[in-house]
Amino acid sequence: MPTGPNAEPRKVTLVDGGPVLLEGPVELEMPDGTVARSDRFMVALCACRRSKRYPFCDTSHRKRVRN
Repeated sequence: MPTGPNAEPRKVTLVDGGPVLLEGPVELEMPDGTVARSDRFMVALCACRRSKRYPFCDTSHRKRVRN
């Protein structure tokens, strides 16, 4: 994939109350220095930190009780 000023930007979608969706593949560097990778064409990143697969979303946000 091309990089630099002429590269196509990656699309990132913020889902209200849900995950952050971004076009893959992705490589994420975690705060502890470990690397999480996904080769999928669309990757859902957890925004609520409830996921058992964090940093990837497992739809745990759906179990949240709203007042």
